[in-house]
Amino acid sequence: MIIGKASLVIIPSAASSDIQRHHLVPSSDGAASSPATLLLLRLPCFFSGDPSSSPATLLLSPVAVVLPHSNRLGVQKLMLFGSTLSLMGDCISFDITVEDDCTAVLTTQASTKVYKSVALKCSEQIMEASIGNGGLLVVIPDPVTCFSTAKYSQKQVLRIMSGSSLLVVDWITSGRHESGEKWDFILYKSTNHIYIMETKPLFLDTVLLENGNVTSIAERMQDYQVIAMVILLGPKLKHIQNQIQEDVKKIMSEQLSMGGRTKAINGDGYTKPPLVASCNSFGPKGIGSVVRIAATTTESVYGFLRSQLAGLEPLSGLCPYH
Repeated sequence: MIIGKASLVIIPSAASSDIQRHHLVPSSDGAASSPATLLLLRLPCFFSGDPSSSPATLLLSPVAVVLPHSNRLGVQKLMLFGSTLSLMGDCISFDITVEDDCTAVLTTQASTKVYKSVALKCSEQIMEASIGNGGLLVVIPDPVTCFSTAKYSQKQVLRIMSGSSLLVVDWITSGRHESGEKWDFILYKSTNHIYIMETKPLFLDTVLLENGNVTSIAERMQDYQVIAMVILLGPKLKHIQNQIQEDVKKIMSEQLSMGGRTKAINGDGYTKPPLVASCNSFGPKGIGSVVRIAATTTESVYGFLRSQLAGLEPLSGLCPYH
């Protein structure tokens, strides 16, 4: 089992940058009762102006965290790559602090792959984030892919202020299609909790997929191979929220105008639409929106996200999922 802990602090460019590293020694019996490595970083948001500068890389096995220099908009981009959680129940935990008027983007280079479970061990990933007033945190990972018999649980606890903005994409595929695996894992659990002013609950959500004795996940999901959730809130993302609400309404109206059904390729008559979506507001005065998506292909969800989140480029300096 590998247990790692990292703390990342995004600070204004005027503040100094320092890095502290503390290496903790495992207990005498070899068990990873304490984090193997604890990293505390303070990352300034400013453009270095030197394109030849190499990004910093943190090796937090089984994940590497790449810290490129801030882009031209002063946005700090954090990239997780090589994320694979093993059969022995790896646990990854990290927290991010985005201070007032700072912006951070957390993304990946590939999907998070969760290997099969042995002895019923569950792999875990935990993220805690705090966003200051005027701050923006964008979490846009590739989907989680659970292998056959895998067990995986992730939790994201996000604390915001009244002037904070937040975008979170949380999604999972049915598995390794090329190996004939479709919803063949044992357990997938994803929890997203958002609190305003530290302790006041604003959004509490858990997605639980578990193979049971009565029906399997595959039977319940039928033809759908991907499920996704997009959370948006805050003043900086209000224009994107409004656009997504209109677009989802249009997409589903078109589906309903066709009777909610399209001709099936396999010749059995009809099947459900290849992509369905809903969009609902939450919080006081509709401060946030949550979009839920189910689709028959991963590519269609990538296309939906690219289209709907294109308005993020002026804020973050990048087009999500391009």
